Amino acid sequence: QVQLVESGGGLVQPGGSLRLSCAASGSILSIYDMRWYRQAPGKQRELVAAITRGGSTRHADSVKGRFTISRDNSKNTVYLQMNSLKTEDTAVYYCNVGLQSLATLKMKDYWGQGNQVTVSS
Repeated sequence: QVQLVESGGGLVQPGGSLRLSCAASGSILSIYDMRWYRQAPGKQRELVAAITRGGSTRHADSVKGRFTISRDNSKNTVYLQMNSLKTEDTAVYYCNVGLQSLATLKMKDYWGQGNQVTVSS
């Protein structure tokens, strides 16, 4: 079985910072792309940032220069450092990981449980 556990969300004032973490555990053979999505109330889920196994990254235009995705392959963990937060960043943030499990040997996307980030004064 595979689990993704997120941490690090919360309430922060505009201009503040938060760091999200998402750790994958269980019967994992290989981890490939790791991503962060977010979903604000009444809006569709959107891709925030992605990172390949080799460390290549891409970020949504709305967060470029403010958010940074990174990963630690030794810990099967992906991070999202969020700086200069704005009220419009308020959303539930989800990690998404493409990996091969030892059980099935097939590639599959797994989702974290979601973490609320609220930016408000």
